[in-house]
Amino acid sequence: MMLNVIKRRLAAAKRGHKLLKDKQDALIKEFLQKAKDVKELREKVEAAIFACYRSFLMARAQMVPAVLEQSLLMAGGGETGVHVKTRNLMSVVVPEYTIDKAEEQVKGYGFAMTSGSLDLALEQFQELLPDLIRLASEEKALRLMAIEIERTRRRVNALEYVMIPAFEETIRDITMRLDEMERSNLSRLMRIKEIVRSH
Repeated sequence: MMLNVIKRRLAAAKRGHKLLKDKQDALIKEFLQKAKDVKELREKVEAAIFACYRSFLMARAQMVPAVLEQSLLMAGGGETGVHVKTRNLMSVVVPEYTIDKAEEQVKGYGFAMTSGSLDLALEQFQELLPDLIRLASEEKALRLMAIEIERTRRRVNALEYVMIPAFEETIRDITMRLDEMERSNLSRLMRIKEIVRSH
């Protein structure tokens, strides 16, 4: 009975191992594609941030520091809402951030004392915001996928190197003992036949 139970467990472990291995392979493939896309997005965002800071440095060079600070305080940041949705990506629940379309911001500072570079820098920062949010969402998804890949890899290894060999070893032990018992019974029966024949 125990042999049949362990054989069933071994068959289930082998099926589970195959499924987990397939899942791991699909996750790795999806992870590599997403990592490539995230790398391209990150490079685009970093280039945009560099351009924003270049415009801001130009405005800072053209304006008196006190006036620049006053202008930034009056720039009117406006409110932008961020919404979080989740989606299932290869059995990994990843967040998806979206932002409300920001309405045109009214500049609260005067144009006489400020440079055009400040307007340009603030507009560039405003245009950069959706890409920054998207990059945060994609990088979070990558991190969660990496954690799931590691978890799946540990399960695959546990099945492949611990459980399946243990089941196979137990099946071998039980089979050997059953064979030994069968041989012992056979020799006992043969001995009994010899005793019966001799009398």
